[in-house]
Amino acid sequence: MKASPTLTNNMQAVLTDLIELHIQGKQAHWNIVGTNFRDLHLQLDEIVDAARAFADDIAERMRALHALPDGRSATVAKSTHLPPFPDGLINTKDAIDRMVAALEAAVGTMRKVHDEVDEEDPTTADLLHTFIEKLEQYAWMVGAENMKASANVTHPDSK
Repeated sequence: MKASPTLTNNMQAVLTDLIELHIQGKQAHWNIVGTNFRDLHLQLDEIVDAARAFADDIAERMRALHALPDGRSATVAKSTHLPPFPDGLINTKDAIDRMVAALEAAVGTMRKVHDEVDEEDPTTADLLHTFIEKLEQYAWMVGAENMKASANVTHPDSK
């Protein structure tokens, strides 16, 4: 099978966002400060490792379909759907909010292109399912750090 221009463009959009997610995760990893620093520092490496592996998976899938992946920094900077990440030190609360936004943006791209991808190549859509599942889990786990318990939550010692 040879990827159509539409499938190629959709896979490229996913690739670009995964590369940017990896870069932003490392930027946060190196520059976070504050409460729960160590836990977040280590958790960011998990996200970075996943984003790198997923980027490699989608790029290799592109090549298997005779499409040419473009992971150059200029291409990523020009076409990512992720919001920009600030330079300098960033406190853990802000880093969490920004990483959740980046994870959600990457997933948003995958969900946006999913139906067109699935129509042409269900195998590539299966990759997207795997990526979406893991990245949404990371967004939940990282984001939980900043969540406040709802007033409706029943605690075991309250009756």
